[in-house]
Amino acid sequence: MKQYIYHLSHIDLDGYGCQYLSTKCFDTVYAYNANYGAEVSARLSEIVAQIEQYKFINKSDDIEHLILVTDLNLTTKEGNWIEREATRIGAKLQLLDHHASGESASERFAWYYLDSSRCATLITYHWLQQHYDFDKENQLAHIVKAINAIDIWVSDDELFEYGKVMLGMISGAREINRILFPAQDREFKLSMIDIAKELSRQEDAPIKLDDELHFAKKRFFIEDENNTKDNLVAIYVTKLLSKDRQRLTIDYNGYKGILGYNVGNASIIGNACMLENDDYDFYMDVNFRGNFSLRSNNKLDVSKMANHIGNGGGHPNASGGKIDGYKDSFVYSDVRKFIQNYIDDKCS
Repeated sequence: MKQYIYHLSHIDLDGYGCQYLSTKCFDTVYAYNANYGAEVSARLSEIVAQIEQYKFINKSDDIEHLILVTDLNLTTKEGNWIEREATRIGAKLQLLDHHASGESASERFAWYYLDSSRCATLITYHWLQQHYDFDKENQLAHIVKAINAIDIWVSDDELFEYGKVMLGMISGAREINRILFPAQDREFKLSMIDIAKELSRQEDAPIKLDDELHFAKKRFFIEDENNTKDNLVAIYVTKLLSKDRQRLTIDYNGYKGILGYNVGNASIIGNACMLENDDYDFYMDVNFRGNFSLRSNNKLDVSKMANHIGNGGGHPNASGGKIDGYKDSFVYSDVRKFIQNYIDDKCS
């Protein structure tokens, strides 16, 4: 029977390491990522909704749906909920984790595997080898060991320094916002792990990986011709914004805008977005603190807009301010709804 994997994992090196393995093992993986807290429940709800939608469209099928959670511990309440939902929708459950804080939940649920002596990537690797005859030649064992060394801090391990470079490699991969464009952000980070895997056995591997990272990032973003990394990222992100602009559209007093979230680099990306989308009047990027940047291309005096909605100001084509009482979210649709309602209230 074919399996569809719905893989929820953490947002650090260990979490993405688990997903790197699952995408190598299975043909069909729907990946999700979450930090701790309410985001875990939100992503689990997304998974349940996706499986429900699939089953509604495909009334009879021979697909086994497996919800796989790695490098995240669940509370007993979260475990009870997802167990009930998995039973209701006919999905299997498996959690693989190493955080001791999940001990009480692990004792409650048969599908909850906990081992604090190994990182989640190593646990996942061994689990895949045991149940799916994965990586028979152990080609991925070296990179998995490096992730284990840094994640549980085995400082005398020969791969510890390599793991340190990898840790910074993932934490520093902020070019694509994971809330706004989760699939592309994940693809970017997994591509970094793939490059690290290829270099892991070379002499002076930590230095070689550190040297290579800048060029590796450029190769991911380059499409037509070479440029500076900042410009390549701006072109890439602008294309994402333009392609998905219907989902990102907001309105201000009859003017149409594109709303980014924690995109940054507004001077380059905002201006590029306005040139690419000449039927739009402004670009707005809001960060998790409620600070915002506005850009236009002689279609709207955004200094007046900034002053109107956020006690801000600046120039007619480049301004900024701050939204009072901003409520951040890890769900982009909630961010957009809040911003649109806030603007509507200011304009009423």
